[in-house]
Amino acid sequence: MNSCQLMGRPTKDPEIRYTQSNTPVATFVLAVDRRRAKDKEPETDFLPVVAWRNHAEFASKYIRKGQRIAVTGSIQTRHYDDKDGKRQYVTEIIADNIDFADGKQNATVDKPADNTAYNAPNSNQDSQQTDDDGGYPF
Repeated sequence: MNSCQLMGRPTKDPEIRYTQSNTPVATFVLAVDRRRAKDKEPETDFLPVVAWRNHAEFASKYIRKGQRIAVTGSIQTRHYDDKDGKRQYVTEIIADNIDFADGKQNATVDKPADNTAYNAPNSNQDSQQTDDDGGYPF
């Protein structure tokens, strides 16, 4: 099964664009710290994330540089031929869900008033926000 869960911070605001068929797609790079031993220097991976349709619109509207988020998705590899005819490979995270991971006190963008996590709906579902706060006071 191809599934990944990442928590990190975007290196810049997501960029949204539209395909020829007017399908929204947002891209951003997620900085994710690696697990490490206490005596080691921290290491960070910079992973490209692609969000389609409602996920793309959500990311471009609410996600900002430096804000801690959780991304659930799959890993996808594609290839293309560059201008010199050399084959180039790209590995990306295709986002299925994007959740806020900062507490309310760290919020830096305009988002739902109750600060609940938002799972962007599947592309074939209507957009909706979850209202369940899981019993937490924030």
